[in-house]
Amino acid sequence: MNHPTKIAAGAFLLATLNVLIACSDGRQPPGEPSASSRVGGLDVRLWLDPDPPKQQGLLWLELRDEDGGAVDAAQVDVGWLMPAMGAMPEMRGKAEIEEVGSGLYRAQLDLPMNGSWTLPVNIRTSRTSVIAEYTLNVGSAGLREVGAHALNQGSPEGVQPPTAEYPQVVLDALRETLRVYEEVRTQLTQDRMDGLSTRAERLAQSFVTARSALGNEGAPASLALVDEGERSSSSLAAVDDLETARVAFGEVSRSLFALAAADPRLVEGWQSFSCPMTSTFPRWMQPAGELENPYMGQAMPGCGSPADWSLPQPEGVAELEAHAQHVHGGLDEGDEIAHYTCSMHPSVKRGAAGTCPICAMDLVGVTRREVETGTFVVSAERRQEIGVRTEAVGTQAMNLKIRAVGRVTYDETLLSEVTVKVGGFVGRLSVDQTGQLVRQGEVLFELYSPELYASQEELLAALASQQAARSTQAPDRADYLVDAARQRLRLWDLSDSQIEAIAESGQPLRDLPILSSSSGYVVEKMVVQGSSINPGQTLYRIAGLDRVWIEAEVYESDLPLIEVGQLAEISLPYLGGKRFEGRVAFVYPYLHAETRTGTVRIELANPGLELKPEMYADVSFAIERGERLTVRDEAVLYAGERRLVFVDLGEGRLQPREVEIGVHAGDRYEVLAGLEVGEKVVVSGNFLIAAESRLKSATEKW
Repeated sequence: MNHPTKIAAGAFLLATLNVLIACSDGRQPPGEPSASSRVGGLDVRLWLDPDPPKQQGLLWLELRDEDGGAVDAAQVDVGWLMPAMGAMPEMRGKAEIEEVGSGLYRAQLDLPMNGSWTLPVNIRTSRTSVIAEYTLNVGSAGLREVGAHALNQGSPEGVQPPTAEYPQVVLDALRETLRVYEEVRTQLTQDRMDGLSTRAERLAQSFVTARSALGNEGAPASLALVDEGERSSSSLAAVDDLETARVAFGEVSRSLFALAAADPRLVEGWQSFSCPMTSTFPRWMQPAGELENPYMGQAMPGCGSPADWSLPQPEGVAELEAHAQHVHGGLDEGDEIAHYTCSMHPSVKRGAAGTCPICAMDLVGVTRREVETGTFVVSAERRQEIGVRTEAVGTQAMNLKIRAVGRVTYDETLLSEVTVKVGGFVGRLSVDQTGQLVRQGEVLFELYSPELYASQEELLAALASQQAARSTQAPDRADYLVDAARQRLRLWDLSDSQIEAIAESGQPLRDLPILSSSSGYVVEKMVVQGSSINPGQTLYRIAGLDRVWIEAEVYESDLPLIEVGQLAEISLPYLGGKRFEGRVAFVYPYLHAETRTGTVRIELANPGLELKPEMYADVSFAIERGERLTVRDEAVLYAGERRLVFVDLGEGRLQPREVEIGVHAGDRYEVLAGLEVGEKVVVSGNFLIAAESRLKSATEKW
């Protein structure tokens, strides 16, 4: 029987021989390892080539099992990451991996700039999964290990999802698992590690409970999946950094997706999402609501898109990159490439694929169709960096509120002036104060007028002649003289009662009382006792204040929305917030050239005289236009005489589209033409998107 130590030694010698063979082929790591780790039954050794590293170079990995044997056909992912600093956005990328043989893997590093970089390494074999993290400084020797953890040892490969619905007791146990899973997801979304270990332990225990509910007679696939979920949750409870926790969380998600495939009742009210930027299992689930990515956390919380519940197959780095290029690159097969550009620097245009001369990122293709139609592509990473958000176009009640400054003024129909038609002298004043209230028929003042006095005497003489004629054969011969005298006095504004009083007394009045022709308040008084007055001279101005006008100055752009009969609300700050309601009585047919406003008149009753002429008021008009197609005003860009929005066509494609807009209410525009219900438009990051559009593919639209 062979001794185990001898077997291990023989395997090590064989591995060494294989390395020497590889070295003789010119494919070899240089010198001593820069770092080494033993985790999850794997010996991992790494070399930098060159060391000290440059921006472009190699990272060698050697994988050995517990017996020293070479580990071939492993899935190895190597990335690089520099966090966002100040105005500089986060930079990340993935290395091209080549399996050399004899447990050796070679990663091509192409770092965009000098500085300190984090290298996440993800290794998956048939027996275990390992995630490790290292740091390097360009120009400084060495590779420093940050941490390394094993996940999912003994993970069942090739296990198919169960096909039968779960009994109610199993369904209840798995729903409790989902509840704890959501607590863990929320913490990862918020970049929090506090209490995560405790929740992960509860998550592992919930899988144990589901295992007990299934019993030993459960479907093998279901048993394997809950065991795998329990192992992944236990691994999650043991980690102490966010990146490793997210990888473990992805493995928990993998088990739950497979379990949910058998019984859709388990995920009723939940939504499935997919993230193209994670190297672990790319799906997660959460209760229906706004997308919150647990893999990206607060750096990119909105990254991802809704996905179905089908279980995706495991993907390597190449497949993930191909998927991201298909989904976010937007290139249709067979579509001819017009040029290549950089998603970070769209001013760069090249005739062939390559890297950006500014940031060293890979150039992406722009098709001729995109150039001709104005459609262009913005990757998910770029969208996150510039804060792009989209919103579906829909209908809603378009209620406007137009505000204007108003001024209280007199109702012109209640204004009157007091004048006389004969010259004379003012005697005693009965109304001798401005602001005094007068009633119709009330004496204002007494007037001595020689002409008026003479006319009274003419009336009395005519009356005497009429009386004398009654006893003659022509009794009515003097009647016309009386009528003429009476008419003359009426034309001088004497009332019939005053004329009758003169006739009955038989004596002319020296000081004739002048009466008010209307009720109201004296707003102007131009006479004093003893004044000499002329015919037609204004003596008093009287205004009725039981009703007043509010004259509101409305901007010319809002005038077409105001109609006679429109309800208006008036408030005066100095009346304790009291509000009045009135209706538009008249819209003046002209504008004020200086202010470009038009006057709108509202009539208000004023029984308590609270509204006083020359007061200022705040006037608002509520306009209800019913259900209209609307878009957020942030989505609309002004390009000369045109109005443009960016329509999200899916798969990363955006297209500038001209729209016709109507009125503006709150934070939304009415859309008259150019969009349909349900189309998605960009509502945040438009100016940066516009810059990409101009420089990348849609110049002719600007």
